[in-house]
Amino acid sequence: MQTDAAATSWSSVGIYAAAILAAVFALLVAWIVVKGRRRPGEHVFRASRLSRGNRLLPAQVVISPTSITLYKPQWIGKLEESIHMAHVASIRIDTHLIFSDIFIESSGGQDPIACHGHRKGDAVRMKDLIERFQSEYYKGKPA
Repeated sequence: MQTDAAATSWSSVGIYAAAILAAVFALLVAWIVVKGRRRPGEHVFRASRLSRGNRLLPAQVVISPTSITLYKPQWIGKLEESIHMAHVASIRIDTHLIFSDIFIESSGGQDPIACHGHRKGDAVRMKDLIERFQSEYYKGKPA
């Protein structure tokens, strides 16, 4: 009789433990989805989750007519780097077998904005957009 009661209490503890683990897992997945959501804007390029450094929280590059911003989400907070279009000195695309790395150097800074894991077509499109926005900026026409 006593073994049945002990077995029942251990099975209910197991059920509660499984429910708590499922709830923690669901919260973790929800946090990853919220932190990895697409940034607002017309020209947003998101790195692939299959590339290094982007497994759970992929980096995103937002290109506007006046600036380039790299968003790197972190578990708590985010890292954000921005360069004004007038300060972009060069753009380097390093293509690999599947993905490309993009390095955007500023005219006054030491470290370039580096983003890994973009599709090759997106990398070329980013470069073309930056060059187009720079041309429009220096012609004096707002985009």
